[in-house]
Formats: sequence, C-alpha cells, structure tokens
Amino acid sequence: MWSLCLMLGALVVGAPYSDAGSAQEAAPAFDADDIGGTVHGGAGPEAGVWVIAETTDLPVAFSRMVVTDDAGRYLLPDLPAANYRVWVRGYGLADSQPVAARPGQALDLRVQAAASAAAAAQVYPANYWFALVQPPALTEFPGTGSDGNGIEPLMQSRTDWIYHMKENCLFCHQFGTAVTRTLVPPRAGHDEATDAWLQRVFSVGDDSMTAFMGMFGARRAASMYADWTSRIAAGELPTVPPRPAGVERNVVVSTWDWAVAADGTPQFVHDEITTDQRNPHLNAGGRVYGVAQHASKVVWLDPRTHTTGERVLPTKFSLGALAGSAQPHNPMMDAQGRIWSTTFNRNPEDQPDWCKEGSQQPFARFFPLDAAIGRPSQVSVFDPATDTTREIDTCFGTHHLQFGYDDGQTLYLSGDSRVMGWVDTRKFDATGDSAASVGWCPMVIDTSGDGRIGESVARGEARLPTQDQRFEGFLYGMGVNPRDDSVWYAWYTDGRGGYGSPFFAIPGGIVRMERGTDAPATCHVELFVPPVDSKRERIEVFNPRGVDVGSDGIAWVAFGSGHLGRFDRSRCHTVHDAAGDGRHCPEGWEIIEIPGPQFKGVDRSGSTDWHYLVWVDEFNVLGLGHNVPIVPGTNSDSLIAYLPQEKRFVTLRVPYPLGFYARGLDGRIDDEKAGWKGRALWANYGSFALGHREGGDGHTRLPGKAVSVQLRPDPLAH
Repeated sequence: MWSLCLMLGALVVGAPYSDAGSAQEAAPAFDADDIGGTVHGGAGPEAGVWVIAETTDLPVAFSRMVVTDDAGRYLLPDLPAANYRVWVRGYGLADSQPVAARPGQALDLRVQAAASAAAAAQVYPANYWFALVQPPALTEFPGTGSDGNGIEPLMQSRTDWIYHMKENCLFCHQFGTAVTRTLVPPRAGHDEATDAWLQRVFSVGDDSMTAFMGMFGARRAASMYADWTSRIAAGELPTVPPRPAGVERNVVVSTWDWAVAADGTPQFVHDEITTDQRNPHLNAGGRVYGVAQHASKVVWLDPRTHTTGERVLPTKFSLGALAGSAQPHNPMMDAQGRIWSTTFNRNPEDQPDWCKEGSQQPFARFFPLDAAIGRPSQVSVFDPATDTTREIDTCFGTHHLQFGYDDGQTLYLSGDSRVMGWVDTRKFDATGDSAASVGWCPMVIDTSGDGRIGESVARGEARLPTQDQRFEGFLYGMGVNPRDDSVWYAWYTDGRGGYGSPFFAIPGGIVRMERGTDAPATCHVELFVPPVDSKRERIEVFNPRGVDVGSDGIAWVAFGSGHLGRFDRSRCHTVHDAAGDGRHCPEGWEIIEIPGPQFKGVDRSGSTDWHYLVWVDEFNVLGLGHNVPIVPGTNSDSLIAYLPQEKRFVTLRVPYPLGFYARGLDGRIDDEKAGWKGRALWANYGSFALGHREGGDGHTRLPGKAVSVQLRPDPLAH
C-alpha cells in the first residue's frame, strides 16, 4: 500500500470526521468467522471509514471491506479461515498501521488524521484529481489548426474537446490516479512539462493513444495536461469527497485476484458474468466468468474455493499483434449456463459469400453485407459442462450482446454501424448452421409511416414522403425490454465512422429495434435523441455508452458526460419520426446529473466521472428495490445506484486498491432464503493499464480482480 507512508504523520488541527457522542455504543456482536471492533481517531470514534482485511493465505489474494457505523463500529462478516492484515482507510485520515488478525477476534483499531490536506488527498478517487484539469476556454473554439491556436479543426466546440478527453482518455484506464497526475521527475517549466507529456504519450507505443492525442492538436493537449500536473506539483488539491453515509455504510465489498496465467503474468479481463441476466438464480453459488481479451481465454473464479481457471478460445484470426487471439470481448450467460462472447473467429476479409450481394440467404437478399462495418468480429460459445467451444459466423460486426425473451433464445448483438444483428441460438444448437441462424435489421427509420422498411435514402439526401431514412453510427451497450422483446442500443457515433471513430455523437441517442413477425420485412427501428439546446456549446449531455431496460419498460442510459438518462417511450406523443432525426419525443426523456466534481472552469452540468455501461437491477438483487439502475463510476472507484422513487443516488465505493475500473456488472441470487448473504452484485476490476492502480508503477502489470458488492440491512449485520 503506497499510502502507508502517510500513517506516521502528525495530527492536524481541525475537526476529523467522527461522532464522539456515540462513543458509549456497545461493541458489536460477532460470530467465529467475523472480525469486529471500533475505530478510534484523535477525537473519538470514526464514522464512515473503511476497514479492510486482506490475506494471501488462500489460493488467490483476497480482501473484504466494510464501513464503520455512526459510532465507529465495524464488522467484517463471514471471513474465510486465514491470517489477515486489517487496517483503516478514510477521507481525512492516514491509512492505519496494519494489524494481524484472525476470524473470531475482537479488534479495536486506532487511526490518525492525515499529516496534511495533501496527504489526505492521496486516497481520493481519480475523478476528484481529474477535475483539476482545465480544458481550453470557450473562445478557443472552433480550433484553427497547427498554424493557428494549435487545436485541430475537428474540435468545433469545447463540448467536442471534453467528449474526446473523457471518451478516449478514459476508455482504457482511469485518469487522475497517482500514476497519471504525476510527472517523475517534476519539470520546472511549462514547455519542459509539455514536452514530457508528449514523450509520456508517444513513448507508450500505442498507436491509438498517439492518434487520439493528434485529434486534439497534440501539443495543445499536452500543454493542458502539463498545466494540470504542474499545478498539482505546486500544491493544488481537489475538493474533499464525502464519506459514505446512510445506506452506503451497509456495504460489504470482497475482491479476489484472477486471470493470472500459469507463468504468473496478469491477463487483462474485459468483463465478467455470473448468471443469466433474465434469471438471477441460474448458476447459484457457481463460478464467476470473465474474458481475457488479449489472451483469447474464458477465465473463471470459484468464490467458494477461492480458485481460478481458464479455457483458451480457438480462432483463425491471423492479423497484426493479436494474431492467434480471438479477442473475446463481452461475456453473457444463457439459460443453460453456457458463456457466449463476441470473438474474432476469422479475418474480417473472409466474409462468407452467403452474406453478400447475390446470396439467397433471406437477410442478405434484403440487405446484403459485403463486409462488417464497425467491430468486424463474430460469436463464440463455451460450455463449461462439456469443456467445449463452438464458433458462429456472422455477417455483421459484433461487440456487446444480450439475450431476448423469445422462444428462439435469440442472442442480440451490437457492433455494426449499419445493421442490428442476432443469432437464433436454438436454431444454431439444432443445425450448427450459421447462415440459417443469423439475421439482421438495417438501420432504417420508417419516416414514411407505412409500417415497413421501404425504399430508403441516406441521411442528408433528398427524401420523398414515400421513402424511408437510413442512418448509421456505431451501436454500443444494449438491453432487451422484458415486456415486448424490443432491443435498445446506445447510438455511440454519428455515422461518419465506426468503432473508435473521432466523429462524435453529440448528444448521441438511443435506438429501439423490433424484428416483428416476418423479419427483415417487418423490422421496425426508432431513434430517440435527448433534448438539447440548439447551440452546440450548450449541449451538456453526450456520449451514450450503455442502455438497459427494467421490467417496467423504462430504458436507462449511461452518458459519459456524467449523466443518467431515463426514457419512457409510453410518454411519447408520437413515435412516428417523420423527420428522421430522432427528436420527435423530448417528453420521453429525463436527464439526471450524477454526483461528482466537474472540470476546472467548466460551469455546466456533468462531471469528470465516466460511466461505461448501465445495468438495471430488475430483481432487487442488491436490496435497494426493483428496477434500480446502477452505473459504474469508472473513474471514481464505485458503483452508483439511482433510486427513482427517492430521486437520489447511492455510491458504493471500492476503496482498495485505488483504481477500480468497472465496465459492466451483473447480479446473482445464490440463496433467496439467506437474505443479503445470498445475493451480490459482481463486477470486474479491469483497466487495460493494469499497472495504473494503487501499488503500480504505471508499467508493471498487476492482477485484475473479481469484485463482489453486497448490501446489509445495517453496518453490523452478520
């Protein structure tokens, strides 16, 4: 723990976070597999601080974390038998000296105030430090290029700049961590610091980082970051985050290292899955599965035995640095407990003839696909029961995936810029025939209003009243409506490019697709764009990344701008989009700002947090209610739940190690009768940059983690 160097600091004058008036509360009762006690600070018991127990005695490194109650009491429940290091972390404090302990032990802990405000800030989430970045002023846009103000003309507004800074700088790792906010050694002058930032980015050898920096205007962006790190080195500090309060203190966070190869090399896991998202009782108590993207593996953790395993996914992909890797992306579990993921089974140019013009495959005959546009991957399925894999070819790009509620157990997929595709998994199980099992709907809006896809024209072309409107754009996170089996997608780019496109969907939107009874003829597609001010700079909501739909039919949207969108299609005065621009139902939208600090000098809603996807707790797995949307605080070490009835957020922080980077999440019920102990949310701690988290040097890869989050009825429940 790099922050343990703070623990010997002198007490500072001022009021620590504590509730000395509760000091007479009784010590917590606990069982033989618990550790409990009280945390004491200089002014009495410390409320709302984390107590962390970690061990390496089990087959994999394990930790469990809880929060103290109003009287500073804590209880670490149901610990596996092992020797633990137990210590305290809290805002305003120095990390306490770790104490050796075993389950069944009463353990009071002492903690000191941090030696200084700067020392205290070392454990703040990354987004608080990222908020010290000051983007260029409004007057610097649009950019005038290298011969002008150094900002590329692609950046038409500060909204474009902030979108790009968040989307493409947070896409792989947090920003604001100790590694990113520090230049070593510090540079004395601004020009030297700017040069150091350019060297930092370009020396990584990542072509995408170099390209993204160039889209800003590389030197102007480096100057912005140099100003940021220089101000921090000179002593500028972020605002103080609030300690956990109320129900946030009821959390139990557990982590296990996973996806470490036999030779000890940590492997990057993109995401995890624990159950069928339509049935959270499936795979009760079983393995947690993930996909090691670059290593071409399905990996797993057995949380009962604290053991891990892996299975290589075969591929014929043979291009570039990832030749031989299927690059599995986003796993999903079906009703049989099989693990489906989007994978590169072949090279993109080997598009099957049955996808193309002249094919008699029904969907190719209707809308041929000579190539996949977007992420040109396909689909694989791994069956843990038989330890076998199968590959399914697709004509369209694939990225995220969700199962529908129909008899065909349809697997819907995003990942293409022109069509929305699917696999009829029951048909594939019966026939093994990809061509007979896949289908797709083109992205065509029924602007004519005749109820079918007719002759269509591209956006920007003159359109007759009898014609429909084609549109494009990379579709990202997705969800399926349990009520009507409609599929909802985040409209991620504006159509001028596919996956990784620099062309921003500002504000972006969501797409709804129904196959109808006789697809592709009955495909019905709708686009909904959130209401925004007509002046581009006043667009505050942008970067839709994920959509999920609850059992009430409400679609929830995670926006990278720092907002949560709620869309209720039943409120629309009309769903006929005659203009084909998605702006026909502003009344369906509610935009909710997610708590967190904003960039320095930016005076509008939003934050420096980033929300990769969204998951709706349809079955009340966490215990906050049915149909509660939960977004990962991808830059804030957290999972953030929104309570629609109360219109408030609950932030569940993962305090250690700093750098918790979650994409998606899911929830599983292991034992309905066991209360909170029988259910948990699961997420993956999986930054691309595994050396960026606490304890890392920015280069050496550290293990990722499977993360369990549970919510007790009170902070001492056991």
